[in-house]
Amino acid sequence: MRRPRKAQAPRFDGPKANEQIRAQEIQLIDENGKNLGIVTREEGLERAQEAGLDLVEISPNANPPVCKILDYGKYKYMAQKKASEARKKQKTVDVKEIKMRPNIDVHDYQVKMKSIRKFFEHGDKVKVTLRFRGREMAHRELGVRLLERVRDEMQEIAKVELEPKLEGRQMMMVLAPK
Repeated sequence: MRRPRKAQAPRFDGPKANEQIRAQEIQLIDENGKNLGIVTREEGLERAQEAGLDLVEISPNANPPVCKILDYGKYKYMAQKKASEARKKQKTVDVKEIKMRPNIDVHDYQVKMKSIRKFFEHGDKVKVTLRFRGREMAHRELGVRLLERVRDEMQEIAKVELEPKLEGRQMMMVLAPK
């Protein structure tokens, strides 16, 4: 029979506010942004109550910690909104894969190149994989030439991130948009 685990103390997300602030002396900034200097925690709490707002620890690592008198709910809401905006603007780079064979036909090659260009326009990286079957392994230089041809055609819009290398029966190269 297992021993019951001791419950962990609840963790607070975000800055400390009001009674959670442990420092005895704080650097106080009022609701208008005016620096009131170093005061005791009790004095800071008193001024915040007079203003009908909260005392929020803005910079806990400073010596003494910097606290500001503001509406804590509004502060948390704005921080959450700012984080959400940052996530929206963030672009994730995907790695798209294009598979070819060493003896690819001209039209098939052109279709693959068109796809690669489209991937670069969307800002994605492209992994070009060349699969060798059976006796094709004896003519690896065909694969190297094909990957060099792809690299030369994409030179203006892409840079080689990983040079062509052979892994087992596959040769691959990674291209990234410029």
